[in-house]
Amino acid sequence: MTDNDAPADDPRPTPPERPLPEDCCQSGCNPCVYDLYEEALERYEAELRAWEARHAAPSGS
Repeated sequence: MTDNDAPADDPRPTPPERPLPEDCCQSGCNPCVYDLYEEALERYEAELRAWEARHAAPSGS
């Protein structure tokens, strides 16, 4: 395996599930389910960028 080869067992990250409106109790919880979702979404986006970098076509080929 060369440095440009992505691991064979490296599935694309999956996005977090968006909370439904009824998942929020509207009580001002800290953290709210929407806060937790935003944090999970940020982690997913970072993981996706890293995954895309690992799976990018090698330049100059």
